[in-house]
Amino acid sequence: MQEQPKLKDLLEFPCKFTYKAVGLAHEDLPVLVLEVIQRHAPGDYTPQVKASGKGNYNSVSVSITATSIEQVETLYKELAEIEMVRMVL
Repeated sequence: MQEQPKLKDLLEFPCKFTYKAVGLAHEDLPVLVLEVIQRHAPGDYTPQVKASGKGNYNSVSVSITATSIEQVETLYKELAEIEMVRMVL
């Protein structure tokens, strides 16, 4: 059985990388997501927010220019630590 390639082997840096944080539908969710993004990849971002079918959850998508696998992994970890976030894709 062939081993699956690791994320770091699939990306060439710098590259465009999109994070999608799914969390409770709250007006602070995009603000909190952007605070984390700004700490590690400062820039002028406009998050895309989409509500779930029942409106209980929102997804917040933000695209950055990633510069290293460490940056990508740190952002995944810190976005997942936001209290109202349920998953990060």
